[in-house]
Amino acid sequence: MATETLPDDRALRVGRRERVLAQMAVRDLDLLVLGRQANVRYVSGTPQLWVAGTRPFGPICVLERATGEIHLNSTWDEGVPEEIGRERLYGLSWSPLTLTEVLKGFEASATACRVGTDSLSPTFAELLPQAFPNAQLVDGEPAMRAARRIKTDEEIVALRQAVGVAGTALVAAVGELAPGSREQSLVGALMEAMTAAGVSTPATQNGAWVTSREHPWRRARDDGRIQPGDLVAFAAGALADGYVGEVGRTAVAGDEPLGARGLFGRSKSLTERLFAACRPGAPAADLLDAYQRAGAALPPMPVAHGLGMGFDPPVVSAELPRSVADTTLEAGMVLAVTGYVWQEGIGAVFTRDAVHVTEGGPVLLTSSQGDK
Repeated sequence: MATETLPDDRALRVGRRERVLAQMAVRDLDLLVLGRQANVRYVSGTPQLWVAGTRPFGPICVLERATGEIHLNSTWDEGVPEEIGRERLYGLSWSPLTLTEVLKGFEASATACRVGTDSLSPTFAELLPQAFPNAQLVDGEPAMRAARRIKTDEEIVALRQAVGVAGTALVAAVGELAPGSREQSLVGALMEAMTAAGVSTPATQNGAWVTSREHPWRRARDDGRIQPGDLVAFAAGALADGYVGEVGRTAVAGDEPLGARGLFGRSKSLTERLFAACRPGAPAADLLDAYQRAGAALPPMPVAHGLGMGFDPPVVSAELPRSVADTTLEAGMVLAVTGYVWQEGIGAVFTRDAVHVTEGGPVLLTSSQGDK
């Protein structure tokens, strides 16, 4: 795993950038002004420090379609790819007026006709027209989503590595499962193993929980104490070199309760149907239908969502019927596919797998680690 001060591999960042430039051409965008961290890294290939957490929009990265040049908001050049160059770095500032003046100074700013942004705060909605006086400001997020939806070969390699870290951490946590242990200690084991593998940024916080025997979605108890026969769900998520890997499995604490074997069998049948639905040209609704065909109730979480540099589209959920109806799976997508079956008196079996949609059929990026 590369250290976070190195830029992304050249083939990785060039392939991504070409996809973005192609989408800019399709949408007739002269410039893209990006503030969302995943978009910034996708285009620039630069891991940025001190950017965790939610923050308002700021013009962090500007991509020019005509030249392919990138301007990046960075006070130092560590981790910045050589093709960006120091002359196209502009320093950090808390002042929106200062940043607007910087953008105004770019050669392409005066002649740009259409400028896309991936979000806007009210302040920058007022200021950006000053930086691009002849341009129409439009939503640039659809261009980024279209580019990021289909993964390059190099991205698949990066995703395999991230999923591998998550899987290793999950196996370590399952190894600590025993009656009398606590959910918090299992999460600690998961995080420790992830850090030992070189990744200290989890993509998910809720790493382990005892599934309820009385209610299909709730946690079993507040104290986190694990009792014999509990079905414990594990969800490992790793943010490794910019890419999110997710793995989910369920294990039994001690001896299996009566009926658990049949519940795991139902889970296997469901996941097989879900994987079979991950094929090019298939409607995303097929993933929801897989639950019905397996005789399982739809879970409250999305049945599938895109994996990449964050929580990517599509998001397949019964709560988003219009979005699901409009979505068709394409070769090159990578989905985190969630299986969930519950039975009163036993608990729930939860699974999550990374699936690469290919012309030859679904390809699992998760290994069998942690499988029942």
